[in-house]
Amino acid sequence: MKSRYSKLIFFALILLALSGAFTSPLALIAGFLFNLFFKTPYRQKQHQAINYLLKFAVIGLGFGMFISETIATGSKGFSLTLSTIVLTVFLGFILTKYLKIDLRLGHLITSGTAICGGSAIAAISPAIKANAKTISVSLAIVFMLNAMALCIFPVLGHAFHLSQEQFGIWCAVAIHDTSSVVGAALQYGEEALKIATTVKLTRTLWIIPMAVFSMFYFKTKNERVRIPYFIIFFVLAILAHSYHLLPESWAEGLVLLSKRLLLVSLLLIGINISLKDFKTIGLKPVALALVLWIFIATFSLLFILY
Repeated sequence: MKSRYSKLIFFALILLALSGAFTSPLALIAGFLFNLFFKTPYRQKQHQAINYLLKFAVIGLGFGMFISETIATGSKGFSLTLSTIVLTVFLGFILTKYLKIDLRLGHLITSGTAICGGSAIAAISPAIKANAKTISVSLAIVFMLNAMALCIFPVLGHAFHLSQEQFGIWCAVAIHDTSSVVGAALQYGEEALKIATTVKLTRTLWIIPMAVFSMFYFKTKNERVRIPYFIIFFVLAILAHSYHLLPESWAEGLVLLSKRLLLVSLLLIGINISLKDFKTIGLKPVALALVLWIFIATFSLLFILY
């Protein structure tokens, strides 16, 4: 009986997310509360669902963008993206050794913070032969900080009187996962959402050189690296909209659908945040992630303001 009720509530929450009844933080909180009080159905399939939903949502957002704006926005964030990645990775290496954290765990946390959270961890973990526990711990920490960022960044953006463009660039650089970047930007405004999505996906491309570097650093032989091919479809969606290959009403519908799919993915991420995971982590890896996150958020904010 309890299992039946949990499934009914689970699907009811998904329908509410699809209807747009949730904001981004509420979707995440609703998922977390569901996980606290109910048995989560289909848990093994949810990680794959989150992965696909996020990719489809990002591709759909491309139908609301134009190629000229995308190139201009990507170039604006390039110098900040490059400097933050290099400095964060360097600081991560130093802190990992100083805190005596497992090298692979420290590297995954650093890579996730420097580039794009769970996507970077998923792409780099096979390249360094990380075990399941190392991967799950690094993902748990990243998801925890993502949840905090989703609620904190819009408040800080208004407190510092950031423009739509400034906030879009800032959250794209300083927030780990694309889902939380888009979720935070969605709360701030349409222009912030467009800029944040473009800058974040440009940043995601750095997974490829980072994965290659990781192979050599950990002295592994050629491993298959999962390249984020959905970025190609995101670019194709922008091109399709730029050259009016679809009716405007269709493009608007796809953008709306992508935002609703994003809410569903945030709901599922909330459902998969477990308090038990954090009890097994220990303080040092959390301290590493927190210091790196504060550094990249502060550095990028000062870069944007001054």
